[in-house]
Amino acid sequence: MTEFEPEILERLERDAKEIIAKYPKPRSALLPLLHLVQSEEGYISEAGIQFCADALGITPAQVTGVVTFYTQYKQHPVGDFHVGVCINSLCAIMGGDQIWRELSEYVGVGHDEATDDGKVSLERIECNAACDYAPVMMVNWEFFDDMTPAKAKQLVDDLRAGKQVAPTRGADSVCTWKQASRVLAGFNDGRAGEGTQAGYASLRGLQLAKDSGWAAPEPERGAE
Repeated sequence: MTEFEPEILERLERDAKEIIAKYPKPRSALLPLLHLVQSEEGYISEAGIQFCADALGITPAQVTGVVTFYTQYKQHPVGDFHVGVCINSLCAIMGGDQIWRELSEYVGVGHDEATDDGKVSLERIECNAACDYAPVMMVNWEFFDDMTPAKAKQLVDDLRAGKQVAPTRGADSVCTWKQASRVLAGFNDGRAGEGTQAGYASLRGLQLAKDSGWAAPEPERGAE
């Protein structure tokens, strides 16, 4: 098992203490701690699993059980820009399946595989929780709405060319996979308020209710 370089280990230990201090029980910090490790390596290695186990006083097997359960934790390197294509029911019938087929062929990689230059990796995602903008893609968990095969290919081309790419909603530009992992570990990058937070389609029902004078019924009062 390859161990962390002293400089990286020192940084991980410092940040891990900050994360663990937020929880009443150390083992509750496992999820953000795994994101922290992933922000250093880009994936969860054996050394990363051992680090989390040592930091939290649990076994490597317990850490591995979590790593292999959640798809956000990668067990091998992915691209600087991890591109997800939603292929769940609504996105699929709106074009998600076609986007996946054409994009995978265009890029030359399959599910959870990265390009030779390490710039881009692809993932088939089971629901991005953005059905109102189907078909939806994500890059390092930032939304790209109302996609088409042509737009998907252009997006990947721009990412590989090093161009600044702006998601449909959220931050003004897409960060790298490692930077996104650090944010998920709980370290604020100061960009949470950038860009559009909720688009027209998401707010349409609320606007319709306001225009129609609809309101939720008052709760019934119980017998005193």
